[in-house]
Amino acid sequence: MAAQAFSSLADNALFIAAIALIQELHGPDWMAPIMKWSFALAYVVLAAFVGAVADSFPKGRVMFATNALKVGGCMLMFSYANIGIAPQYQTYLVCAAYGIVGIGAAAYSPAKYGIVTEMLPPSMLVKGNSWIEGLTVFSIILGTVLGGLLITSTVSEALLAHPMISRLVHTPAEAAILVIACVYLLAALCNLMIPRTHVRYPPQQKNPARLVRTFWGYVRVLWRDKLGQISLAVTTLFWGAGATLQLIVIEWGRSHLGYQLDKASMLMGVAALGTVIGSILAGRIPLRRALSVLPVGAAMGLVVLLMPFVYSPWSVYLLLLVTGGLAGFFVVPMNALLQHRGHVLLSAGHSIAVQNFNEQLNILLMVAMYTLLLWLELPINLIIAIFGTVVTVLMVVFMRWSRRNLQADPELHDQIGQEGHGRALNSTH
Repeated sequence: MAAQAFSSLADNALFIAAIALIQELHGPDWMAPIMKWSFALAYVVLAAFVGAVADSFPKGRVMFATNALKVGGCMLMFSYANIGIAPQYQTYLVCAAYGIVGIGAAAYSPAKYGIVTEMLPPSMLVKGNSWIEGLTVFSIILGTVLGGLLITSTVSEALLAHPMISRLVHTPAEAAILVIACVYLLAALCNLMIPRTHVRYPPQQKNPARLVRTFWGYVRVLWRDKLGQISLAVTTLFWGAGATLQLIVIEWGRSHLGYQLDKASMLMGVAALGTVIGSILAGRIPLRRALSVLPVGAAMGLVVLLMPFVYSPWSVYLLLLVTGGLAGFFVVPMNALLQHRGHVLLSAGHSIAVQNFNEQLNILLMVAMYTLLLWLELPINLIIAIFGTVVTVLMVVFMRWSRRNLQADPELHDQIGQEGHGRALNSTH
């Protein structure tokens, strides 16, 4: 949990610092969503391979190696001055370096979630996920706050005044990224202390073409499962919406509230605090009742529609707190249900890889749509109205889909919490 907290802390601080670096290099406004897009692309491209890697080696060692890769991506971000990149191409190097961090995150994810299913029985997955998600989102709060603080003039001047730091970096955003690289290094050291669970999986395929074919088989298995398809659809929508909302809040803070980047990043922290509270409350929900939280997701979409009507700081904070709380309350049970069904049908690493593939593919889609709306110069409040309506309508569709599945097969509830492991995986091998 400590390793995940530090890694997530750095991930979220890095996003703010990277946006600040893009601004220092005078990049266009649409470069920030493109940077987010490059991060998500790594999850999609590597989805067929990272599950096999996570199940081939001790997961603590996989997490160490991927955090080390993130450190390398951070160092590459501010190397443009040293390698002589022309000014007009420097922002592209930042995006490419952020994509390398995304590669590390893509390979890290199956290991960090897979180890939870190796350590805990199905009856403890919701509570375990509540702790993991609560700490993760708490680190998101601290990460966004840290990213905002590191780019303030007071902190950046103090950092650049240090002789060792000033020899390596020269701007506030570069100094922030150097500090964040040290946080990734701390996470990597924590990874070395993760105990081995001694769980063994069947030998993993090493042929890339066969890995892709096998992975598509895993995708079909999870989407054809009556419980897996609902939880996968909901979590896919949630993470795509969450990534887009992160960008929307920053732009909304700038254009609607008149905030600078450091203060707008604090708004993301407020929403994340609400998600922590929602995640903690969701820990009381038994796995068998996971589907009962679907209406909460629709309510979250409706609350987002209120964003254009608030201006005062307290009303802004309250709205974001409620939005985050609803998000945390409904995503934790759905995530636990998806992990359990994936663990039963596939394996820890492969099921998380399938989950990441679908979620990050939706992030690519929704962030691309947001980038297009920005390029068309639509007002941010209109974009928020479109976003909130789409989320609400899709959640209502998923609720009806779930009700239809339960009516067609009333015994589905009995499958929740059912013991089992790797059935589809073993039959495939």
